[in-house]
Amino acid sequence: MSEPIIAELIGTRLIVWDHRNGMSLYRMGFFGKPVGIPKPKPDQDFKAPLMLDFMEGLYLLDRKIIRVVDVKTSKPVSRSKVLAVANKTYKQFELGYGAYENLRNKGLIVTPGIRFGSDFAIYEHGPGIDHAPFIVTVKREEDTMGPFEVVLAGRLATTVRKQFTIAVPKRRGKKVNYLVFRWFKA
Repeated sequence: MSEPIIAELIGTRLIVWDHRNGMSLYRMGFFGKPVGIPKPKPDQDFKAPLMLDFMEGLYLLDRKIIRVVDVKTSKPVSRSKVLAVANKTYKQFELGYGAYENLRNKGLIVTPGIRFGSDFAIYEHGPGIDHAPFIVTVKREEDTMGPFEVVLAGRLATTVRKQFTIAVPKRRGKKVNYLVFRWFKA
């Protein structure tokens, strides 16, 4: 793409109104959700706006794939303004973004994991192509998890046939440590 795709900042969402650009972003790496289409297929054409969450939007903005503009003025919105809105909207946004960016940079498809009780669901190829083998919860280095919380997360992951993973972004730098839980019968 020569010119960045325009995404409008509307409240707590980023919207790509041009459906052709929206399809392009979606096909590029399953970025966003077409409005009104619950489970779009990878090759499905759609004529709906694309809604990006802040994780996706910041990732695409950092790579100059999109340009964010204000809905009222059409003037460019800076990265720091997008980050400020994201930080107000989501608890520990920057911590989660560190893990999101690291996973995306590894070539993985990262989607919200709320329906699995986690921060992210991770795909190797993408929704509609394969099932997400991992669910990821992001924690700070100083966070603790008691045995009840670990067992609860593990039981949930097992129920949905996924591996429970904890991502721990380092405070400084781009490094992220991962703890992957494997369950076995003794």
